[in-house]
Amino acid sequence: MAAEAHAPTASEYIVHHLQHLQNIKQKSIIDMSVINYDSVIVSVLVGFLGLFVFWLAARKATSGVPGRFQAAVEMMVEMVDNQAKANIHNAQSRKFIAPLALTVFVWIFLMNAMDLLPVDLLPVIWAQIYGAAGHDPAHAYLRVVPTADLSTTLGLSSAVLILCFYYSVKIKGMGGWAHELVTAPFGTSKNPVFALVLGVVNLLMQVIEYVAKTVSHGMRLFGNMYAGELVFMLIALMGGAAAMSLSGVLLPVGHIIAGSIWAIFHILIITLQAFIFMMLTLIYLGQAHEAH
Repeated sequence: MAAEAHAPTASEYIVHHLQHLQNIKQKSIIDMSVINYDSVIVSVLVGFLGLFVFWLAARKATSGVPGRFQAAVEMMVEMVDNQAKANIHNAQSRKFIAPLALTVFVWIFLMNAMDLLPVDLLPVIWAQIYGAAGHDPAHAYLRVVPTADLSTTLGLSSAVLILCFYYSVKIKGMGGWAHELVTAPFGTSKNPVFALVLGVVNLLMQVIEYVAKTVSHGMRLFGNMYAGELVFMLIALMGGAAAMSLSGVLLPVGHIIAGSIWAIFHILIITLQAFIFMMLTLIYLGQAHEAH
């Protein structure tokens, strides 16, 4: 006889919601052979949503008194442009970097904002579709916050690193950048032996700096969004406990109050994290333009 279905425990509920829709079972937190389809699909969809919003703003833009929507978009564009001017002093580079920074800010904000959706909304819908296709709905995994996926945030920070390399070579030349790698931050020496030792130390320090900046850039966004996702799951469990226990008559009230308060507070978090990621992108690209 088949085992009777039972409601998942709190730990089973959280573990289920932390499992990605992917091609194979993930073996570790970083596995280059794994493709998290949910992160890829959601990030692409919200990316197109951001493009549509800006297309709509450009289409409805007028030279007269702007409406609220146009004014909001113009304020955001002006804010990003001012930050780009403060960090990127090369006007030619800003033609690409300023729109890039705006794209980064809006895209990450939209990916972060997926955390504001009810925890079980999209996973339940996906489970119904998955079950209708003849599969076990209990194994219908789906995570809808791409920035709570370390592969997404490290991918974004790695793209910024590649752009730093590009602008370092473009602005300083390959020889100038190579010279900087072996002479900064400790300088060099006229003595060949000391010059060699300092060159190795400087190169090692430069490699450590690039790795540390890239990892911290991605980990900061991931850590904040992963923590926010867990808090929403814990709040959702309050509602589940209320549904299964008559003694928890106050839990529905606590569930609504806690969820509302955290959602309002989380709006600040998702906006702040998008802004920080954008600012660090501008700062790192600005550093790539400067000579040590």
